[in-house]
Formats: sequence, structure tokens, C-alpha cells
Amino acid sequence: MDLFLDLYGFLSVVLHAGELMARSVLVGAIAFLGLLAVPLSRRLSPSEGAMLIGAARRAILWGGWLTLGAVALSAGLGAVALIGTLELPVSRALGASFVLSALGVMACAALALMLARRAVPPALPLLALALLLLVAAVSGSHAMSRVEDRLPMLAATFVHQAGAALWLGGLPALLLALRLKWSVAAAQAVGARYSVLAVAGVGGIVAGVVGYYLGYVQSPEAIYGTAYGAMSATKSVLFSALLLLGLANWLLLHRFAQAGGFLPRLRRFVECELIIGICIFGIAASLTAVPPAADLPDDRVTWAEIAERAVPHAPRLASPSHSDLGIPALQAQLDAEWRARTQSERPQAFIPGEGFLPPRNAFDIAWSEYNHHMSGFVVLAVGLVALLDATRRVPWARHWPLLFMGLAAFLFMRSDPEAWPLGDIGFLESLRDPEVLQHKLLSLLVVVFAISEWSVRLREEKTSSLRGKRGPAAYVFPIAMALGGFLLLAHTHAIANVREALLVELSHLPLGAAAVIAACARWLELRGDGTREARVARWVWPCCLVFISGLLILYREA
Repeated sequence: MDLFLDLYGFLSVVLHAGELMARSVLVGAIAFLGLLAVPLSRRLSPSEGAMLIGAARRAILWGGWLTLGAVALSAGLGAVALIGTLELPVSRALGASFVLSALGVMACAALALMLARRAVPPALPLLALALLLLVAAVSGSHAMSRVEDRLPMLAATFVHQAGAALWLGGLPALLLALRLKWSVAAAQAVGARYSVLAVAGVGGIVAGVVGYYLGYVQSPEAIYGTAYGAMSATKSVLFSALLLLGLANWLLLHRFAQAGGFLPRLRRFVECELIIGICIFGIAASLTAVPPAADLPDDRVTWAEIAERAVPHAPRLASPSHSDLGIPALQAQLDAEWRARTQSERPQAFIPGEGFLPPRNAFDIAWSEYNHHMSGFVVLAVGLVALLDATRRVPWARHWPLLFMGLAAFLFMRSDPEAWPLGDIGFLESLRDPEVLQHKLLSLLVVVFAISEWSVRLREEKTSSLRGKRGPAAYVFPIAMALGGFLLLAHTHAIANVREALLVELSHLPLGAAAVIAACARWLELRGDGTREARVARWVWPCCLVFISGLLILYREA
């Protein structure tokens, strides 16, 4: 139980992100069926209409099962955490508001699964269930806990989540439909009708954002002065990238469809929308783990503090001694006192998961800055060599993924100096700390995509034509980059000073956003295979790496 409670803070964000995605896919698929597939099937040929309804039906089934699993797991673990922390009886824990909300969502999902088993699911009952599901989900949101302005915030949350489901939640159903064998006219009709749903979804998202600003943010200073505002701003940046992709899809459907060959390009852009959408749901989930900006009128970071922290300084090229760090220094002091008193149990300076923040001193700050700066130089080298490889004129540059192996080893050794192999805390014991766990996961991701991408480069060297010859390993790099961006966007730091924690977070949010953009660019390059957008994307993702390296090299904590 202790280990579970230590990791629950991080797990709850990941599970809530999965719950948001699954729920949105279910509602979006139902909207796709009731508002697009069924009405449009009457205008298509019988075979095309049946294919369209079948694609929507499959999306509903997937969304329903995913919703049941994600919501049950999230609510179940939340109830376990409630029982473990407050020592409540099971009956009282099951009566918690978030559990009741989850039960309502699961009941709606189960009924939707039953209706979707029919060859032609009934549209109106499913749409009614989707609305009930959203109502049940909103009843367990931030808005329900508000003492003032509860109804307006509930309405804003409902509209925002409904808009996200219409647009982002409907993307899997659209992608399933676009993969079918259509005539050009039928494919264009499906895409054009979905554009209407997407525009309505964008309207709902924007309306919800306005409501959130008025209820949860309330001032421009809160946007950069609080964690809630900064994360919301990052979410808006990624939302803007989604709007650009949506605009590209609209142009393909309404301006360039007659030129032919628009369908593969449309599918690629929809896939990129899904990647960014998943990361946006990750930010949305992490927002539920921080208090709204309106509830934190004090301890806000000022613009002057941000500007002062952003002033470039020379990077650290030398690392402090490990013995000078806060935990080793305190441990040495405790060991000396222990030997003097000959106590039976040796005291520990820091125990992962105990609930107390680890001690930090100036050397800890210097250690962290050195880690970021050295990592930045490695990423800069990777980005520059990858740009050389993009020219297709420097054969040795294709081995750039090997540079990431050095970065992975560096991060594994130095990201958490209090833990093994540098510190006294064992490897498994250190994983009780969510921050340590996230660092190790990032190191593992670096190793995985470095090896897979290097194997892809070696395979490309042996093939004269790449079309149709890429295996699953080629997609490990963009998936790992997207997952790394997700972890960075959901990453939190255990620093006692809230203002200092936000200043650190302000540097990590653009890192995560840039990683997501790089992942989409690499995905477009792989899926495009020689197309114009693939040639452009081939240069975009190395530039994103160079941008990331600049943020790391200029990183400061003081």
C-alpha cells in the first residue's frame, strides 16, 4: 500500500488522461454515427453506406470498452488511495463523488456497447446516452467542487468536453472511415461532413476556454504566474497546432480534392491530429492535479522574475562534487551523529515516498543545471548531425541516433544523485519517488528509440527504394518522442518553494511541446514517403531538436 500511495500522484494523472481519451472517443464515435454516418449513408450507395456505419460502429465498440476499462481502473485506484490515506470503510469510499461519477459513466458506456452490437445501431438512443455520459463525467470534475459559480463552470466544462469529443474524439472513427475503399466523391463527402462536426467542436472548446478563463484564471497575470495558467497556455499552443492541421484538412477537402490523391495526405494529417490530441488530453489530466489559478492569489511568479530567469548565462561546464549535495551532506552529518551515539538504527537523510521533500542547497541547483546543459549539448549535436543527414549527402551522419545512447547513460547516472548508482538509495527503492520514476522512464525511452532509429537508418542504407519497406521499428522514434513530450508535459517537481517550482516548470513545458511537434514531423516524413510535406517535415524535426537543445543549454534554476 505504501508503494502504491507513493506513486499514485503520477499514476492518477496518466490514468485520468486515459479516461479522458477513451471517454472522448466513445462520445465522438457516437456523434460520428448519429450526426454523420446515418444521415450521409442515405446519399451514398448501399455498400458505401454500410461501410461508413460499420466504421462508426467499430469506433463505438472500441471507445466503449476502453472507457469501461480506463474509468474502472482510475476510479478503483482512486478509491484504494482514499481508503489507504483516510482509513475509510469501503462503503464510504464507494460513496465518494468521483466514484459515483465513474459509475454513471460506466453505466452509459455499457449501454452504448449493448446498442452498438446491432448491425445498424440506433442513433437517437446512442446520442442521448452520450449526453448522459458527459453529464456524469462533468459531475466529477473541478467545477463540481466550486462553492461559487458552480453552475456556470459546470456548463463551461460540459461544453468544453463536448467540443473535444466532437472534434478530437471523432478522429479515430474518421480515420477508420478514411481507410476504407471509397470513391473520391464519397470520401470527400465524409470529410466535408466531418469538417462541420469539427468546426462545432472547435466552437465548444473555445467557449469552454472562455469559461475556464473567467472562472479559473481571471487575470492575465495568472497565465504566467501560476502552474494552472502556464499549463493552460501550453495546451493552447498545441491547440493552435491542431487548428493549423485542421485548416490543412479543410483546404484538402474543399480546394484541392479535385486534383486527386488527397486521401492519403488527409489520413496523414488526421494521424498527426491524433498524436497532438493525445498529448493535449495529457495536459488536461495534469491540470486536474493542480489548483485553479483563481485559488492561488499569493505566491505568483511575476513577469520580472521570469524575464530575469530567462537572461542567458554561460552554461556550466563543471559539475559540483557529489558529496556537496544536500542529501549526501546531510547523510554524512547524520552518520557522524549516529556513530557518536552508537544508535541501533542508522538514520536516513531522505526516504523516497515518505512525504517530505528532499533537502536542496546551492550545489544541488548547480548539479541540476549542469545536467541540463550537458544534455543540451548532446541534443544539439544530434540535431545538427540529423540536419546533415537530411541533406542525403553525408553518409556517416545517418549514425546520429548513437549519440542518444550517451545521453541515456548520462541521464540514468546523474538525474537522481541520491539514488543508485551514485547515491545510497537502492534502485528499486528509489522508484517509489514519482519524479525518479519519470526520469528513469525518460532514460529508457531514449535508449529504445535510439536503438530502433539506428536500425532503421542502417536498413535505409541497404535499400535503394524506401517505399513500402519500412517496418514497425521506424515508428518507434516518433512514438517515443510523443510519449516523452507527454511525460514532460505531465512532469511535476517536488520543490518546497511554489514559485521556484513554477519557474522550473516554465522551462519544461516548451520542451514537451517541441517534442510533440518533432514527433508529428517525423511521423509525416515516414508516412509521406517522398511527398512535399514529407520533404518539409524531414527538416522540421531536427530543427525542433536544435530548439530543445537551446532551451536545455540556457536552463537555469537560480
